Amino acid sequence: MNYYRPSSERGRANFGWLDSKHSFSFGHYYDPKHMGFSVLRVINDDAVSPGAGFDTHGHRDMEIISYITQGAIEHKDSMGNQFIVPAGEVQRMSAGSGITHSEYNHSRTAPLKFLQIWIQPNVRGIAPSYEQKRIEQSAQLTALVTPDGKDGSLRMHQDASLYRLQLNKGESLQLPENWRHSYVHVTQGSATLSDSHGQFELASGDGYGTDASDILIESVSEKFEALCFDLP
Repeated sequence: MNYYRPSSERGRANFGWLDSKHSFSFGHYYDPKHMGFSVLRVINDDAVSPGAGFDTHGHRDMEIISYITQGAIEHKDSMGNQFIVPAGEVQRMSAGSGITHSEYNHSRTAPLKFLQIWIQPNVRGIAPSYEQKRIEQSAQLTALVTPDGKDGSLRMHQDASLYRLQLNKGESLQLPENWRHSYVHVTQGSATLSDSHGQFELASGDGYGTDASDILIESVSEKFEALCFDLP
């Protein structure tokens, strides 16, 4: 099984203050061929205008991860949390039995860009919880969110893990063979990905999912970054 989602074919919603590209069906964008991959349900590539944002709204029974690439999020929620989440930090919110929150661009002059990621949990109705953290790159493949918080990562309520991959030009990495369903979402640069299904050229915004155990990624740009998921 393999799944390729080129950036140019993603769904899009543009409300003026928000320009969002959807890797999977979300909101008014619906395509039955793109409903998620394993327990990965949403990857939205959001650009938010200065001072604008998402008014208070609710979620339940979802693991919601924000990966900020530019600017900073101003976060408030019904648990009493009020935080600024700057670029380079990762935010994880377990909606559980129900939570409301708002998210705004903290700046009045600079844009905000972040990836909003939803993962279906393996337990329902739990108490909501929240974490954020700056996780420095400690290896080519660095854990960001895992079931047990290993290596200083945030925790999620699912047998799934999210890693950040960073490569320089000509560098390569083989993803661990024990990963079950792998999904790679490119955030910067371009690379060649090869596995038993073939060879694929991936650029910023592209996504690729596979059940292969021989995934090799080689950067063809000066800097390459991707979010890599190990999913059940």
